[in-house]
Amino acid sequence: MPVSGTITNISPVTGNTGEAVTCLTLETNTNQEGDNEFAGYADTPDIASAAEYLQGIPGNPPLKLLADPGCRVTKIIINAVDADLVSTTQQFVMTRFRDNIGKGVDLLKRLTGIQDIMIALPESMSKLGAFGGMNLIKISCDYTDSLPEIIIQKHLGIFKAPRKSFEDTGICFLSAEAVFALVDSYDRKEPVYEKFIGVTDKNGNTTRVKATIGTPIHRILTQLGIEAVEKDRVIIGGPLRGISAYTLYHPVLPDMDTIIIQASSEIPVISDYPCINCGNCIRICPANVPVNLLVRYLEANLYQDAADSCDMLSCIECGLCSYVCRANIPIFQYIRLGKRELIKLESEIETEAENA
Repeated sequence: MPVSGTITNISPVTGNTGEAVTCLTLETNTNQEGDNEFAGYADTPDIASAAEYLQGIPGNPPLKLLADPGCRVTKIIINAVDADLVSTTQQFVMTRFRDNIGKGVDLLKRLTGIQDIMIALPESMSKLGAFGGMNLIKISCDYTDSLPEIIIQKHLGIFKAPRKSFEDTGICFLSAEAVFALVDSYDRKEPVYEKFIGVTDKNGNTTRVKATIGTPIHRILTQLGIEAVEKDRVIIGGPLRGISAYTLYHPVLPDMDTIIIQASSEIPVISDYPCINCGNCIRICPANVPVNLLVRYLEANLYQDAADSCDMLSCIECGLCSYVCRANIPIFQYIRLGKRELIKLESEIETEAENA
């Protein structure tokens, strides 16, 4: 959210995959003077102005992608299925604002010119009268069925190959919150920056809050009376696909749907024990990746071999392998790190080739 104020702190922070970033703390001015250029475009929606003024609103819609003249997207899927267990933000938004769903579909058609728009939502929600006559994709209660790769494969017969994006398949996913943030922005004639977040405390109780993008997490916890002490874990996202926040000054992001506070005494033990070949990870992997072999390459930092020999890039990052691992190996984190390091390695090789 664009605001003015005074920088009160600058500190280095290490991200969850080892990247170095800088954290700025801004004390905002009491009186903010708005400079709302978007109001002049609100009555005549077009994708160019939307991409310029509404990028980064709740749900983080990929407006710059859709505004690109070379965009290959021919289908849009509004995703009302949440990305992880415990998280219910998308279903909450879809239920609370379901009367505006038609308005959101019409707005997207007007903005993008794409007429093939579908709505992916849980089977239980598909019975609501507000969605009658709409192009629905009914998702079962199985966790893996909610993942975008599985949605297009099971319901559209489209397989997304490794190294390919959803755009390469002609599909763009937008979260339910992103669609309603677009509608709200045009109704208000100004970008909206308040998003819904589910906050789960140490006792497992979840509270729904509405927070401005950029708000430090600690302010939300203070308002809810939740104390996070040393060695507690702050998880952004759900228990399977979430990441740990290394500072309570971590800001609310456009696609942040869930915050979980886990007491230090409840944190599962992560080990350096070797794989015991129980086979749980192989049996549960929806992408049929040979996870037990893959993790050996990742532990040895052999990222190119992991991709070439064990199909690392086919992983759809569901997180189930770590959940079922009897040796408590953080496989999911290894894979995410491996993908990041492989991209970095390939970029370095490409740069060296260009400079040769």
